[in-house]
Amino acid sequence: MVLSCAYNEEAKIGDVLRRIPTDIVDEVLLVDDGSTDRTAEIAKAAGARVISLDRVYGVGYACRRGYEEAQKGNFDIVVTVAGNNKDTPEEIPALLDPLCDGDFDFVMGSRFLSGGHYGGDMQAYRKLATRLHPWLVGFFCKKKITESTNGFRAIKVSILSDERINLYQSWLDRYELEVYLLMKIFLLGYKTKEVPCTKIYPEKKLGRTKMRPVIDWWRMLRPIFMVGLRLVD
Repeated sequence: MVLSCAYNEEAKIGDVLRRIPTDIVDEVLLVDDGSTDRTAEIAKAAGARVISLDRVYGVGYACRRGYEEAQKGNFDIVVTVAGNNKDTPEEIPALLDPLCDGDFDFVMGSRFLSGGHYGGDMQAYRKLATRLHPWLVGFFCKKKITESTNGFRAIKVSILSDERINLYQSWLDRYELEVYLLMKIFLLGYKTKEVPCTKIYPEKKLGRTKMRPVIDWWRMLRPIFMVGLRLVD
């Protein structure tokens, strides 16, 4: 299953979904996080199954809802792709190969590995943050990584049933869930791998991000300390 979550991305979601290699994907699911535009309509027209939430809950909540559908549908793997067109869906096979052929449990794309690339209108603070964040995650998890905030990733669905991972904590409803899950996977000893990928930031006029300064930056940092210092399960 390919999972994408989106909030008011009518200008981008159609292109994201059309570029997914459906010949190797059983289902494409779009979780619409309370959009007030045509995001859901465009996604359906592009062939995705759409779940529309009744209000804005947050990307973590939406992602968790998608993971639930993967478990209900007995899928083996979930690939997550950004709904804002920053990822390159054509690179999905690079995420799947280590899971299918190399016995890995979790694979994350990295723009910073040799062969990776990032470009577009990426702000200076993001360049710094995307370097500092994986260093902090790696410090607490005792693991050398180059990416920790990239949502372009693939996971074996069986991991989601691990009782030592609790995605149903209310503080994970926003930007915290992906970082929390990543750190738990590392700390629990699952076999992980990074692969080169492309990350392209759109022009400012198309909308770079819906993250709010300070408060959402903290939401990306909070799981590092909550999990790293063993303050939560």
